[in-house]
Amino acid sequence: MTITHFFDRVTPDSPVAPHARAVIGESPIAIEVNGIGYAVMMATPQDIADFASGFALSERIVTRAAEIESLDIHRTPQGTIVRLTVPPARAAAVLDRVRRRTSDSSCGLCGMDNLDAVHRDLPPVPTATAAPAAIFAALAAMRAHQPLNRATGAAHAALLCAHDGTIRVAREDVGRHNAFDKLIGAMALQGLGWDGGFALLSSRCSYELVEKAALAGCPMLVTVSAATSLALERARAAGLTLVSLARDDAVLFSRSVR
Repeated sequence: MTITHFFDRVTPDSPVAPHARAVIGESPIAIEVNGIGYAVMMATPQDIADFASGFALSERIVTRAAEIESLDIHRTPQGTIVRLTVPPARAAAVLDRVRRRTSDSSCGLCGMDNLDAVHRDLPPVPTATAAPAAIFAALAAMRAHQPLNRATGAAHAALLCAHDGTIRVAREDVGRHNAFDKLIGAMALQGLGWDGGFALLSSRCSYELVEKAALAGCPMLVTVSAATSLALERARAAGLTLVSLARDDAVLFSRSVR
């Protein structure tokens, strides 16, 4: 992680002073499935096993982490290569829809073959709603779980929160989608469930994040900024409860009904 300098002025009357600040890492991560190049994503090169596992789940390459038979990480001067091995039955599905793509984040939409793919069926999610007090508690604790963002000011966070708002797992990345994939992957690899809790994201709520939440069985998705119209539509289809504009001074609930 390199260091750059920025200028800071505490008050209008105070002098401008230089400060050192870290620059967030971003590099290509190539994902191969059974020897086939599937995608090249731009991401922060940490928690790569979590990212690759979550990406495989979000992309429906596998339906559970146990289907990933092996995961090998190879770092090169140009970036990182992740080689996944999955059962032949899963690999056959990958061959049918494999696409080479380069994207600035794991958006879940780039390279789709047709518009119908945007409206693929989503699995129904369990019903669970945390109280506003739990959301406020998680929001208050969020910053303490964002060391990368504190250092760089450029990272999104995705957090697994317990029903009372206690933060159980946190992952960060320059991309909001990548951060959520890392969280989903970390949970899968550690055998963690939602257990009546919820996901808290430091970003707006877009269609792709709803897709990832539903596929991960998340009962409630909380985002710091607002949800888009398609995100609300897709959440309703899955019965996912959305909480958007989650700030210290306001929380807006959007309960989705199947």
